[in-house]
Formats: sequence, C-alpha cells, structure tokens
Amino acid sequence: MHPVLFHIGAFLIPAYGAAAAIGVLLALFLAQHTARVAGLNCGHVWNLCVVSLFAALVAQRLLLVAMNVGNLRHHPAWALSLAMVHHPLLSAVGALGGGGCAAVCAWRLKMPFRQTADMLAAPLALGLAFEQLGALLAGSGYGTETAVRWAVTYDHPMAAIWSGTPLGIPLHPVQAYAGLAFLTLSIFLLVWQPAIRQAGDLAGMGLMGGGVAVYITELWRDTEGRGAMLSGALDGPQLGAIVLVVAGALLLLERKDRRPDNEATHG
Repeated sequence: MHPVLFHIGAFLIPAYGAAAAIGVLLALFLAQHTARVAGLNCGHVWNLCVVSLFAALVAQRLLLVAMNVGNLRHHPAWALSLAMVHHPLLSAVGALGGGGCAAVCAWRLKMPFRQTADMLAAPLALGLAFEQLGALLAGSGYGTETAVRWAVTYDHPMAAIWSGTPLGIPLHPVQAYAGLAFLTLSIFLLVWQPAIRQAGDLAGMGLMGGGVAVYITELWRDTEGRGAMLSGALDGPQLGAIVLVVAGALLLLERKDRRPDNEATHG
C-alpha cells in the first residue's frame, strides 16, 4: 500500500494523516447539517467540534511523547515526527480526550446533552471511516495473515517503521472492513435522525453500532500490542467495544420523561 502519499522535496505527506484530515473536514461539515436538523446552534456546534478535535490531537501527542520519552531526551527534534507513528491506543486516547472536551463544551455552552450527542453520532462515524481508510494505506492496525483473494501486502519500509507492519505477507484488509462498517453506520444514522423517538436514541445506536463494528473487526486484526486479556479471549479494543454497546443500550432505554422531538429539541 502507500503509507507516504507524496513528497514535497524532503517533506513527505503521510497517507494516514491526509485521509484523517479529509475525514475531519467532512465530519465538521456534516455536523453543521445534523445540527440544523436537531435544531441546535450551528456556531456552538462548530466551536465544540473544533475544540474537541484539538483536545483529541493533544491527548494523542502526549501519549506518543510519554511512550517515547527516553528517545526524545537524546533527540528532541523527533517530537516533530511522532505524528507519523501509529499505536493501537491512539484512537482510544483521542476519543477519550475529544469526548471529554465535547461534554465540557456542551455544558459550558448550555447545549442539551442528549441532542448534542445525537447530532454528533453520524459525523463521528464518518470521520472514523476515513481514519480507517488512512490506516489501510499506512498499514496501521493491520490484519492477520490470510490467503483470501482480496488480501493486501505491504512492501513500503515506512509501513514497518511507523506501524510495525509485516512486509511481504498477505494480510486481511481489516481496516477496509472497519471503514465500510463505519460508513454504513454513518449513513444509517443520518437517514434515521429525523425519525428518532426520543433524544439520545441516535447516540445510543451509534455507540452500539460502533461497538459491534470494533468487536467483530478485531477478530481479523493482528493482536500485537492490543492488550490481550482473559488468556487471549479478548483484547483491549474488544473490551472497549463491550463498554460502548452497554453505554449505547442504556441511552436507548425508554424514558418516562420522553417528549416529542420538537419539544425536546426546542423546549
């Protein structure tokens, strides 16, 4: 595949970063649409998304610095290249940092929590779909060895350096599986948004759908560095996926205080 999209002199553009950036931009613009459907202030939504994105990037960079602090003591300039290094924990740390910041911003801006979460569900799934496309190009979160006809084989040395991807071995394109799952989820949530019965339903379905997608696709991912648990029966992302499904189910529970959507949004 192509971990390096193209070069500008000695400066190279990583495919992972480019795909993730496109996903972020599309998610931001989609959030403006879902905000209008939900009856939320589009300006507040834009500010919340931008600040949360910044928080996610900072959280990921801090993790990379903490993991490479020994090397950085001797080579401080390497801190500028850490964004090209991929690790299984990066997505989880970014999600926690961005999600926590989004919750604080929603509270500070007096935005209704459940409606805000509903509005973000489809854009987040779309952003994750493009993030997985970048991972496929870069070799990050690579799959297990396979003989299927649609296997991918990495031969670029940067894939091994940045992501530890094995070279010359046919692998499951598990990132494509996950990307298609997230894209399908995003479309489903976008179509379903005008018909939700109670605030929080869209976010609940997004959490459950995302959790199921992560749990199933992990079956085809290489377990290296993903935190094996219960004698290898689960890995870290699968445990997180179970938490997502449970949280989504709680949001989907019927509530006695349920009001019509227009009242819940504008009341």
